Amino acid sequence: MALAALDGTIVSTAVPQIVGDLGGFSAFSWLFSGYLLAVTVTLPVYGKLSDTFGRKPVLIAGIVLFLLGSALCAGAWSMGSLIAFRIVQGLGGGALQGTIQTIAADLYPLDERPKIVSKISTVWAVSAVAGPAVGGLLTAYADWRWIFLINLPVGAVALWLIARHLVEPLRERDRRPRIDWPGALAVFLTGTLLLTALVQGGVAWPWLSPPSLGLFAATAAGAAATVLIERRAAEPIIPGWVWRRRTIAAVNLALGALGLLMIAPTVFLPTYAQSVLGLGPIAAGFVLSAMTLSWPVSAAWSNRVYTRIGFRNTAIIGIGTGMLVLLSFPLLLPYPGEAWQPALVMLLLGAALGIFQLPLIVGVQSTVPWAERGTTTASVLFCRQVGQSLGAALFGALANAVLASRLGGSGDLDSVARTLADGTSQDHLRRAVAAAVDYVYFGAAGAAALALLVLVFLAPRRFPVLGERD
Repeated sequence: MALAALDGTIVSTAVPQIVGDLGGFSAFSWLFSGYLLAVTVTLPVYGKLSDTFGRKPVLIAGIVLFLLGSALCAGAWSMGSLIAFRIVQGLGGGALQGTIQTIAADLYPLDERPKIVSKISTVWAVSAVAGPAVGGLLTAYADWRWIFLINLPVGAVALWLIARHLVEPLRERDRRPRIDWPGALAVFLTGTLLLTALVQGGVAWPWLSPPSLGLFAATAAGAAATVLIERRAAEPIIPGWVWRRRTIAAVNLALGALGLLMIAPTVFLPTYAQSVLGLGPIAAGFVLSAMTLSWPVSAAWSNRVYTRIGFRNTAIIGIGTGMLVLLSFPLLLPYPGEAWQPALVMLLLGAALGIFQLPLIVGVQSTVPWAERGTTTASVLFCRQVGQSLGAALFGALANAVLASRLGGSGDLDSVARTLADGTSQDHLRRAVAAAVDYVYFGAAGAAALALLVLVFLAPRRFPVLGERD
């Protein structure tokens, strides 16, 4: 899990060295987008495969594919080849992310599950935040290729431990398991079209340009074809019960909204800390990391709450508190403020979201038997990932629109941030960035309100939890 999270962010500080060595500056954003896209679109496929063949073979195959992609990335000879190998790496990362969460639900009973899930969340959060720092150190004192080579010994140890010590109970399965390969291909292609439209829209081309409109139209056609294929499949990759069951559908929508709102702190807060507060990259990372301190702690203790008032009510308290915390950022923080003020907001936000996300994941996993748990977990994580991509597109457009209105119709967040990073002390630019981030946090609070409404009106009051034997 640490490797899958680390490789989502570790490349960011090595971009100048990679571009200087390989060229291809215009395409470097796909070093991030290609990896995350491959992870996202393969989640439903791996979820179904783990329900069909078991978790262990899927996880081992994912680790091998991830390490193969890492080795290929280290030997890349051009930007195009590096992007292609990053996608291979992401194809393995999708197996890691979803299958590990499913194994946690398999191995630990309901009363012990919050502790292990909070530990997994801690590993994920710390690795994701540490990624840029690790990448910077390896690039400065070694070579950018070590960013990928370092995965090989660590991943080999993980592979050996899992192969040797992970023991799954024997379960009855069909002698000839049927795999819905047409459905898997349809899900993969539709997800790729959607995420490409969201990632590249407003960056590589305008939102209302023919490429964006064409991609969204192709996404709609792909979604329709996927529904038709899945309805006819004997063992569909995304079965209809994922959306027909009220509990799973509500959790999918709520965690999709979580992915949407998480873009505000993870993407825009570092820019705010550097451009408005004048902090360096490392200090800005510490402001963001405050959230990773409180999130796992509140998650680990959430079982003391949901065992008394239920999964739904605990999540409602968490997301309701999170909405108020998000609103406090634009309404209560002074300009320019001190670094401890946004850090305190992030500390409170992490505590709120910890008791929102974990009860929903643990709760929804507890409503399905073993043979449906991988698919259920993958659908939840897939919705969260799509929410993040949608949030990056929506809030990026919102921030740039606010900047354009404040600066007389010119400028975007990236260019203004670079100008301020060069040492300029133009106060009107800092105020414009602060206003843009404020509006993003308003949008994130709106996403939290959406999740709250979903839980209040769509989620059942009591999740239909199965017994441990079931």
